[in-house]
Amino acid sequence: MADIRFDGKVAIVTGAGGGLGEQHAKELARRGAKVVVNDLGGSVDGTGGSSQAAQRVVSEIKAAGGAAIANGASVTDDAGVAAMIKQTMDEWGRIDIIIANAGILRDKSFSKMEIKDFEAVMAVHVMGTVKPVKAAWEIMKEQNYGRIVVTTSSTGLYGNFGQSNYGAAKLALVGFINTMKIEGAKNNIRFNAICPVAATRMTEGLMPPAMLEKLRPDYVTPGVIHLVSEEAPTGAVLTAGAGVFSLARIYETEGVYLGEGGLSAEEVRDSWDKIADPAGQQAYQAGGEQGAKLFRRMTAG
Repeated sequence: MADIRFDGKVAIVTGAGGGLGEQHAKELARRGAKVVVNDLGGSVDGTGGSSQAAQRVVSEIKAAGGAAIANGASVTDDAGVAAMIKQTMDEWGRIDIIIANAGILRDKSFSKMEIKDFEAVMAVHVMGTVKPVKAAWEIMKEQNYGRIVVTTSSTGLYGNFGQSNYGAAKLALVGFINTMKIEGAKNNIRFNAICPVAATRMTEGLMPPAMLEKLRPDYVTPGVIHLVSEEAPTGAVLTAGAGVFSLARIYETEGVYLGEGGLSAEEVRDSWDKIADPAGQQAYQAGGEQGAKLFRRMTAG
């Protein structure tokens, strides 16, 4: 099969001043895309800001023969996001790809976490994904083309101590793409999520150097490139790290019909093994499929 190319396509990559975002931006440019390198240049906890990181990546892309421009807007700032979209359209006249990679960490146990820490993480990860997508939405609909990748995490899918804010934000993004894959389908706009395990400044203090070397960010990027290609799936949650790729799905068991008269908590308790039985479980593609299952089980019962 032919190589994946992005000639004539325009991509916005947020949080692209380093780590995963930098690798995504460089590989898109290497494959022909024109790339907006967005990065606020703040610290891991979201404080501060500098345009140096984005400018460095742009310089390296251009030195390699690619096309790129830098943008230093915060993805949480409405005016900044609007200006980024305008800058992109003024420069290249279209937007085909958004990779929402920007993120921060404010890790603490829930007892020690302040509400402001929760709100800050939700703002960057959730609204910092939604705002650029919303700002480019009508452009993509008019083009009848769009590829969007959000960045989720195993913390959102499965949990991790001290990251209640991060986990809530990351699973919210899966909920976002689950609906947007449906709304975007008629205009050929596809939504997917990447769930990376990679050595970045967010993880550098969590693992020994030998392990971090096996988790290089560029080992995740091939999965992202596929998810924003013309042949991309939609609604996928692709996990990636150390050269391993897999799909994460939410499954629902067949359950048990307990009737409608005289239902009690004790019946639920006593039927728990049947409720939890994985035989016949399914990964639904839309919420209505769950409702259809309920009515099917009720009718059969």
